[in-house]
Amino acid sequence: MHNSVAMNQYKQVGTKVAVDVADPHHLIQMLIDGALEKINSAKYNMAQENVAKKGEDISRAISIIDGLITSLDMDNGGEIAENLLSLYDYMQRKLVEANLNNNMEPLNEVAALLNEIKAGWGAIPQDVRKEAAERNKHS
Repeated sequence: MHNSVAMNQYKQVGTKVAVDVADPHHLIQMLIDGALEKINSAKYNMAQENVAKKGEDISRAISIIDGLITSLDMDNGGEIAENLLSLYDYMQRKLVEANLNNNMEPLNEVAALLNEIKAGWGAIPQDVRKEAAERNKHS
């Protein structure tokens, strides 16, 4: 038990340090990874019939997607930001559906969508990332 507590504290410190030094691009990737982790945990807990933990995991995934919504630059993001907003809203509704109906399929769908977004973020060239980070520092 003691090792488990220590490990969780270590993970929290490691995550905080990563967030403190991450550029905006990396923060989005961390949010996506966090949502995927919670969805995978929800799938496991659904299969184990652990309703309370499944609900917590799905609730946390919805909150993380809220973070993705908050990160959208609706003033400058144009059509891409609008499309992502709609997609994130859809994902949240599918997660609620998965929780209410105890159905794994919406979890799989949301995970697939998040993986597509993650791949898109990963394909952004490093020089474009640096340029965007510099713009954000000066705005």
